[in-house]
Amino acid sequence: MSKMNLRRAAPVIIAFLTFFALASCSQTGVKDASSLRGGETRPTLSPLNYTGVTAQAYQAAREIPEVLDSLYCYCDCARHSGHKSLLSCYVDEHAVHCDICIDEALMAYDLHRQGKDAVAIREAVDARFARASH
Repeated sequence: MSKMNLRRAAPVIIAFLTFFALASCSQTGVKDASSLRGGETRPTLSPLNYTGVTAQAYQAAREIPEVLDSLYCYCDCARHSGHKSLLSCYVDEHAVHCDICIDEALMAYDLHRQGKDAVAIREAVDARFARASH
């Protein structure tokens, strides 16, 4: 290819590569909600043990465990407590002492009641809490 042809082709090649790079960035790559699951299998604690928003969050964990098991917990308990997902925070009393865990669970519950699936809920939670991570 001559220099002149290369100069003419360069903008087209750059535009083509840019288009595909941006297209790949806009997709989550997750098509199946089950691929998000953390694998928590232990039962959650009873919401009757708590009051207020804490009880509401434990109730959410009891009602939508598959959704909470699909969410990363942004208090980073996976690192410091060995948790598998946000659901892990509700099989013990970890969430009682953590506003991030409670806020994530309540947000997920609200979105679930609006008809959002686990993938959409994960995207919304990630967008809101990723910057709040410890």
